Order: sequence, then C-alpha cells, then structure tokens
Amino acid sequence: MLTPEMRRNNTMHRREILTVFGAAATGLAFANEASAQHEGHHHPHDKVHEDCLNACATCKRECDEMFHHCFTELAAGKKEHAKALHLANDCAAFCDLSATMIARQSPLMAHACLACAEACKACAAECDHFDSPQMKECAAACRTCERTCREMMRSMGSGAR
Repeated sequence: MLTPEMRRNNTMHRREILTVFGAAATGLAFANEASAQHEGHHHPHDKVHEDCLNACATCKRECDEMFHHCFTELAAGKKEHAKALHLANDCAAFCDLSATMIARQSPLMAHACLACAEACKACAAECDHFDSPQMKECAAACRTCERTCREMMRSMGSGAR
C-alpha cells in the first residue's frame, strides 16, 4: 500500500520523466526538420571537396573490384597479380579514409588526401602492367582520384606535389 507521500513522489518522478521525454521529442523534431531542409545536400562543400569525395568513393569501388579480379587471378596461379592485389586493397582503404575525412570536414583531411594521392599513384602504376579491362578501369579511377586529392590539397594550401 502506498502512502500519500509515496504517491506524491511517484507523481513527481512521472512528471520529471515526462518532461525529459518531452524535451527529447522536441529536440528530435527540430533535428528532423533541419535534416529535411538539407535533404539532397550531403554537406556544405565546394566543388573541389565534392569532386574529391566522389572520386575517392569511385576509386574505392574500382579498387575493391580490382582486388576481387586479382584474387581470382592469384587463385588461378597468376602470382604476378599479388602486388596489384595488395595495392588495390591499400588504395581502397586510403580512398575510404579520405572520403570520410572530407565528409567530416576534418582538420586532418589534407594528410589523408596526400596519402590517398600517393596510394592512387602507386596503384595506377601497377595496374598499367596488365592488359585487362578491370585493371585499366581501376588505373583510370586511381588517376582521377589522385588528381582530385592533389587539387583538394592545393585548395587547402597544403602544397601538393
């Protein structure tokens, strides 16, 4: 059996809980409205940022596909694909990191873009040793990504090589 004081305390706790839930719901409603207003806009970047972000995403996908191609070739006994497989995997990782840093507007994105540009350069050079459509597509994506990463670094005043 609840005493009058216990009922009063339960009522106060319910009010506090409802107040917290109400405030949280209001915050979510405002966040949802703000998000809806920006729908279609991933982030407020300029063209250089957008181009680099898109090139990194495309290059990552191409490198992942080339990794699979090289894996299949290695499984068939073609050991000359081992270096390309490693470079594709590493390049994809750098592309992913750069895209993430750009999307976050990280103050460290220049470092990620420099590493990504170098990884793309190495991967494209390795792809050029092979005459297959997968390798050629990957090399082209790597060159585009390298170029946009260097443009990104220049736009941030990081002096790309």
